Amino acid sequence: MPQMSPLFWLNLFMFFILGFLMFSIINYYMYPSKMKETPTLTAKLMQKIWKW
Repeated sequence: MPQMSPLFWLNLFMFFILGFLMFSIINYYMYPSKMKETPTLTAKLMQKIWKW
């Protein structure tokens, strides 16, 4: 089994983070009322980001 380069793992990690952020932002804008009613982990994370 060939060894994966660190750059490959970094790209994979960045892709996962960007995908999660896009999903969070879309959820935040599409369902703001639902997010406020049930403060999920994503909503709390988005609130922390907005405070920055």
